[in-house]
Amino acid sequence: MPDPISWELSWPYLLSAALGGYLLGSIPFGLVLSRLAGYGDIRKIGSGNIGATNVLRTGNKLLAALTLILDSGKGAFAVLIAQQFGSDAAVLAGAGSMLGHTFPIWLGFKGGKGVATALGVLLAISWPVGLIACATWLLVAAVLRYSSLSALVALGISPAIGWYFAGPQVAQLCAFIAVLVFIRHHANIRRLLRGEEPKIGSKKKAEPAT
Repeated sequence: MPDPISWELSWPYLLSAALGGYLLGSIPFGLVLSRLAGYGDIRKIGSGNIGATNVLRTGNKLLAALTLILDSGKGAFAVLIAQQFGSDAAVLAGAGSMLGHTFPIWLGFKGGKGVATALGVLLAISWPVGLIACATWLLVAAVLRYSSLSALVALGISPAIGWYFAGPQVAQLCAFIAVLVFIRHHANIRRLLRGEEPKIGSKKKAEPAT
């Protein structure tokens, strides 16, 4: 990583990293790809979400996989570019990309739930943290069959993993990401507590966008 930039010159880089991360994160790939594929506005089906899980409800697995890759990639790309200007810039770019995805200005600040983008950010900021988060998601999903719970557990434990593998700065980013994801999953959390959350592979009735 390059030598730290002096404080007098650093704030434009940090501001640019945060703003650039936000703009990258706010690209609604699920919405764009669904429209290009002829499925119309993805926000009008299923959960109304713009992420890969809702794109999958079109029945097009390739489109959902591409959405997942691009949503993860935009978070990773924001971090990797910003890392050229130091760790502070990388963290701000990662946080910005999460805010962009979950609260995109182009869609009235109503975006996705941030899981794919979060995993991309974590893999780029500290690959051990990202890999453990991904493995945790897969393990919980395989055992309990709840996609939302898998994400909540994986990102909920990420601050501790981030602290252990990468130090307090990454742990703080992980905590910020976890809070965002928990906020965006508030409806899922209520359904989990009521025992009404659908499992992976089960059919789900349409619900209002959250």
